[in-house]
Amino acid sequence: MTASRQLHLGAILSGVGTTQNGWLHPDLPGDASVNIDWYIDNARKAEAAKFDLVFIVDSPYITPDTAPHFLNRLEPLTLLSAVATATSRIGLAGTLTTSYWEPFNVARQFASLDLISRGRAAWNVVTTGLEGAARNYGREEHFDHKLRYARAREFVDVVQGLWDSYEDDAFPRDKANAVFLDKGKQHPLNHQGAFFSVAGPLNIQRSPQGQPVIFQAGESEQGRALGAAIAEGIYANAESFDQAQEYYADVKRRATALGRNPDHILILPGLIPIIADTDEEARAIEEEQNGKLDLNKALVQLGRPFNYHDFTQYDLDAPFPDVSHLSLNSYKGRAERIIRTAQRDNLTLRETAWRFAARANPFVGSPKTVADEIERWFLDGASDGFNLRVTNPADFAIFVDRVVPLLQARGLFRTEYAHDTLRGHLGLPFVQNRHARAAPAAIAAE
Repeated sequence: MTASRQLHLGAILSGVGTTQNGWLHPDLPGDASVNIDWYIDNARKAEAAKFDLVFIVDSPYITPDTAPHFLNRLEPLTLLSAVATATSRIGLAGTLTTSYWEPFNVARQFASLDLISRGRAAWNVVTTGLEGAARNYGREEHFDHKLRYARAREFVDVVQGLWDSYEDDAFPRDKANAVFLDKGKQHPLNHQGAFFSVAGPLNIQRSPQGQPVIFQAGESEQGRALGAAIAEGIYANAESFDQAQEYYADVKRRATALGRNPDHILILPGLIPIIADTDEEARAIEEEQNGKLDLNKALVQLGRPFNYHDFTQYDLDAPFPDVSHLSLNSYKGRAERIIRTAQRDNLTLRETAWRFAARANPFVGSPKTVADEIERWFLDGASDGFNLRVTNPADFAIFVDRVVPLLQARGLFRTEYAHDTLRGHLGLPFVQNRHARAAPAAIAAE
């Protein structure tokens, strides 16, 4: 580890929770997912603990059996704009899909959030895994998986081009000479591609960090390739140290092969720790939580990566059914991992549902045990930090009050912010305007 390398922490604000029963906690407001005061309060707590960012996930399709938080939640950009005015340093990452939006709209919305927050915005680029979303946007069928990722790559290129519509000093606002804009520093995009035709320019200036940070999450081959090409941060799903280490090495290797600095793509697995005074107490809590799982709800959760496929139609004690055809156009990476695990371990459907409902959690124990495991992942090439899922207020408090100070005492995590922008927090460079870069190069070539 280099002396300057620091652990990064994000807080995924998940309201009433992405499990079926999390909302029942007595200290959690039943309307947390649509309560802006809940989000602001937790964003401020994360900021007080010097977290890098808060993270808002999203998807545009639900069923009656969808987890409570997904059923009724605020739209990410609206939410984060409110949080931006109630905080001053913490980064603000929101999810928007490239499959059912237009680049100009997305570029304008995130540029606005970036200005409102004075350089703290990040866009989590997704392609939408749930096939049912298509019918919410006037389509009978979801985009093919490979097509979604090709479209996403061009979509991001267009958005980043639009973010460079103005050079940083394009607006002199010279009242004495009545010059508002230096017209030579406004640049149309004139993009013509396979999926989009966008003239530009965008009608908003750049922010103090140049451009919003790009996040991405993808397990499939296409997802990993896209992340290596465009992402500056990756929200990863990792259920074991070995799995995390393989993913980390693979994405960093892909980024390097594309000519990118691998230190400029940060991989942050999800973190749902179970913490108690002792390891024994924490494991007892985990066992109790797993004992409360409902099989029917576990089957619903199992079906989500397969576009909410109904697994109740199969014999629970027969081998896991052949549903490989269902994984091709939904959450492909996760669905294929479920199939591989079931086949490798000869699991029945019942066993598969329990396996993925009561997943092994590497972060269970005392504050020291959890801090030790976080440090191991960070130092041994499994992560650059973590995204902590925040729902239960007591769990968030114990992590902030008892685990974060241990990480700070070891020199792994900041005790104060050193920067004002999200890029600064993450150790990412300011994004220089492409037209400003091109001008000196053209002069030098003459």
